[in-house]
Amino acid sequence: MASMEVETPSITLNQVARTMFYLVTPNETSFQHVEEVPDYVDKATPIFLGMLVLELVLGWAKTGSLVIRINDGVTSVSAGLLSRLPLLFLRSLELSSYIYIWNNHRLLELPWDSPWTWWLAFLGVDLAYYWFHRFSHELNILWAAHQAHHSSEEYNLSTALRQSSTQQFASWILHLPLALAVPPTVFAVHIQFNLLYQFWIHTEVIRHLGPLEWVMNTPSHHRVHHGRNRYCIDKNYAGTLIIWDRIFGTFAPEGDKVVYGLTKQIKSFDPIYVQVTVKEVPYNPTLPVVLQAYVLLQFLLLLAVYTDVMAMKLILSQQTLLLLAGYIIFTLTSFGLIIDRRPNAAVVEMFRCALLLGLYRFGYMKVAVPSMPFEVFICLSVLYWALQTLSKLANGKNKQH
Repeated sequence: MASMEVETPSITLNQVARTMFYLVTPNETSFQHVEEVPDYVDKATPIFLGMLVLELVLGWAKTGSLVIRINDGVTSVSAGLLSRLPLLFLRSLELSSYIYIWNNHRLLELPWDSPWTWWLAFLGVDLAYYWFHRFSHELNILWAAHQAHHSSEEYNLSTALRQSSTQQFASWILHLPLALAVPPTVFAVHIQFNLLYQFWIHTEVIRHLGPLEWVMNTPSHHRVHHGRNRYCIDKNYAGTLIIWDRIFGTFAPEGDKVVYGLTKQIKSFDPIYVQVTVKEVPYNPTLPVVLQAYVLLQFLLLLAVYTDVMAMKLILSQQTLLLLAGYIIFTLTSFGLIIDRRPNAAVVEMFRCALLLGLYRFGYMKVAVPSMPFEVFICLSVLYWALQTLSKLANGKNKQH
């Protein structure tokens, strides 16, 4: 029997933006089939970027300085890209395991289109997140993955994107009890909304939100969670609702100026190193303005490639996906080496630019800029880094003599 095709409904940026604040109704976000559930997180990319720009503008107006450093911001967004790459090859383990339990072991079947089911899933997903987040701080094996999110010494919207690439392989466990009664479509909606909500609370631009502070997780509450002050340690694990911290005794209000980061910091902006390594002065190596502009421009090009790949993941072959995923990881590593001012940065970036040119010429990727200026820019980049490599080799030989 032929399988019925289910079309994913289109959603507007306005709808995606409202999901980030849970300003949606059960009626507009309830679906009968898992295939119908939109990928709200991927579609939120333009909103992430727009809010980052808005935070920069408001932060500059308020303090007269940039609230996001190029080195730290690029590292945070790079970690976010790395955390999403596994989705190129397989469905979320969280959702797959949930569907398995639902199909084989559910005890009852709550209606997918009932507001009561929607609100039960909202509370259940958020409570499960609280406990998993708490365990991620209290159990060493989970902290080894989660510490990547806390490694930034800054606190801004880019910090929200600094996610672990491995944490997703354990977070699914505490959600499984919901699969005994709550349909996967309802779960698939709330697991995304819970994640999206936590983006905007990573900011210092918003100070306090009045009575909402009693019920909702807010920037003030989450600043405490990211602090390494004594009063901040192991506090405010909430995702969307702060009531869980108040109930289970892990709540702390914002007090003295929060100092961000790990108690033993990672002195690197290499996103791979940040993922696998468990600073008290801020780590901020000097990078010339020209190189900052270069990294930012190349990073924007990479974002365009990443967005295109994620949009085409169901069409591209596995070999092409592996090639492009490898290129993205190689590129993010190269950016980290440049920002860290590592000795081998020049030769790695030279090969990366040559690879980029080859992938473009052979049709493996597209860029939203005219072909000629793009190719000239990449060729000049290869030449520049080749000269830098030769210069370092010459200096090394001179020192030996």
